[in-house]
Amino acid sequence: MYRYFRSFCTSTSHRTCWDPTESLNLSHPVLFLLEKCRTRDHFKQILAQMMRIHLTTHTFPMSRLIYFSAASYPENLDMAILLFNHYTQPNLYIYNTMISALSFSNQSLLLYNSMLQSYIYPDKHTFLYLLKACKCLSEVKQIHSHAIVTGFVSYGYFQNSLMKMYLGYGQMSLAHLVFQQMPIGDAVPYNIMILGHARKGHGLEALQLFHDMVGSSVDPDEFTMVALLMSCGQLGNMLLGKAVHAWIERRRLFSACNLILGNALLDMYVKCEEMKIARRVFDKFVDKDIISWNTMLAGYAKIGEMELSSTFFGLMPSKDLVSWNSIIEGYGQKGDCPSVMNMFKRMLIENVCPDKVTIVSVVHAAAEAGTVDQGRWIHGWVVRSGMKLDAFLGSALIDMYCKCGSIERALIVFSRITERDVTMWTAMISGFAFHGHGSKALELFWEMQKELGPNEVTFVAVLTACSHCGMVEQGLKIFNSMKKNYGIEPGVEHYGCLVDLLGRAGRLADAKDVIDKMPIKPSGSIWGAMLSACKAHGDVELAETALIELLKLEPEEEGGYVLLSNIYAAFGRWSFSDKIREIMVTRGVKKTAGCSSLVVNGVVHRFVAEDKQHLRWIEIHAILICLRSEMKSEPRFSSEYIEEHI
Repeated sequence: MYRYFRSFCTSTSHRTCWDPTESLNLSHPVLFLLEKCRTRDHFKQILAQMMRIHLTTHTFPMSRLIYFSAASYPENLDMAILLFNHYTQPNLYIYNTMISALSFSNQSLLLYNSMLQSYIYPDKHTFLYLLKACKCLSEVKQIHSHAIVTGFVSYGYFQNSLMKMYLGYGQMSLAHLVFQQMPIGDAVPYNIMILGHARKGHGLEALQLFHDMVGSSVDPDEFTMVALLMSCGQLGNMLLGKAVHAWIERRRLFSACNLILGNALLDMYVKCEEMKIARRVFDKFVDKDIISWNTMLAGYAKIGEMELSSTFFGLMPSKDLVSWNSIIEGYGQKGDCPSVMNMFKRMLIENVCPDKVTIVSVVHAAAEAGTVDQGRWIHGWVVRSGMKLDAFLGSALIDMYCKCGSIERALIVFSRITERDVTMWTAMISGFAFHGHGSKALELFWEMQKELGPNEVTFVAVLTACSHCGMVEQGLKIFNSMKKNYGIEPGVEHYGCLVDLLGRAGRLADAKDVIDKMPIKPSGSIWGAMLSACKAHGDVELAETALIELLKLEPEEEGGYVLLSNIYAAFGRWSFSDKIREIMVTRGVKKTAGCSSLVVNGVVHRFVAEDKQHLRWIEIHAILICLRSEMKSEPRFSSEYIEEHI
């Protein structure tokens, strides 16, 4: 081909300019060579020849050059920009080509303005390309307005794209306006609306759209069903999901080879925690892809069936990062820190590169287990691997160090990250609150507001710090400023902190007054805080009232019973204390055994009363007997105290 090209160049070398009438010949040899070009060097050779014979002064050859360099081979976009800037008479086709090629940047909108200034008016393709270039809602609205003015708003593809954009920005009402202006036709607009609502968590609205779709005699397809199943999964409505599944089976939309619909069914049943049905659907698949395996793996991990989850993990024909993250997160939710660390190390051995989701799961497992050494090892791995320590990962490390008692290291991590989000500030404030550093928590709270505003969780952390440190006036001032200064309506968690703050300070009447005047219904945690305050300050009558209200909300929780029983015992009202214990037995309420843990040489040892599962329980029991004997010899310890605590 290029031999022919060289002979063509030789035969035309004596001509200084190509005949203008020849520009109408769309099958010119050079244009034929352009269509066959595959490399940048060959393109440059063809471009040079076209410039030499003045083909670049004609619209059609220039449009082909720009299309080739901008659309067919986007890596040559720089050359397309040079050609466009060189050509003085671009037409609508050339503008559309460049707008489409530059849709990743704001240059598309600038080109559109330039096109209008040149009195070149858009067509329906222009608006489709412009929507791809929109980076914010205001730009989408502007393009929508221009389409209305120019009369292209009724173009079906444009309306579908416009609905997708509005739904992506969460503008459901605007998407509905576009949808209502469309004629009832095929299932595509309905599918876009149903899927858009499902992705944004508006499951009920998605179901209503499906109802309207069927009522309009529009036949749903498999993509409609995928969106509908997504809505059922988000709502956690298993009965509705089964009804949709039955509807699919009756219309024979689902076959064992349809992985898209099959995976949607799996996902719905997994989100509804119906793993037995999910397993039956999974077993019917002729072919299973990585999504099918990962869905089942994550489902078993979610409900705590780690043996089945581990079995699926071992049977998987191939694993990706999602597979590893699911199994690690599952062990983390079970509090099995050794298994988390083993899976993470195995992951590294098999040369699977962890991402930040992996690291955060491992860090959270170390935090829950209180194993600061393992947490520091993970932190060291992050530093050695060169992984960027951003606010997402930094918040997890701060939380881990605070829970493991190393507030100094948490502060070091906090100080080394320059781009902090509200979650990271809140994590550090919570750390100070957890360790009783109320003044430092407040200092950080005021410093935070120089960069960004607090959210609801931040106020929970600050109020907790005030409560733990007895800073009543500061806590009241911050609580009262939430709505006035920050526009945040206090929630049940904030009222719980306020009740705890006043209760710890002994202002039980004020705490009860807060509960009585709350604009929302008090939760069990609020009455629990009130009950704890009554125990600390010896108010038996108010404790009885708090317990009655607490049992209305949480009749099966043992905490309230135990607190009131201890209050009666502290005041010597043993018959009342025994009566509470009898009520617990009658109602089948059992006190959860307390658990303590200790890390020795990287191994977490857990201890529960009367537990004989520990490998060295005989030695532990012998030491407890020795401690009991030594304490009996001390006059300050009574026999009742020893029996209660040892």
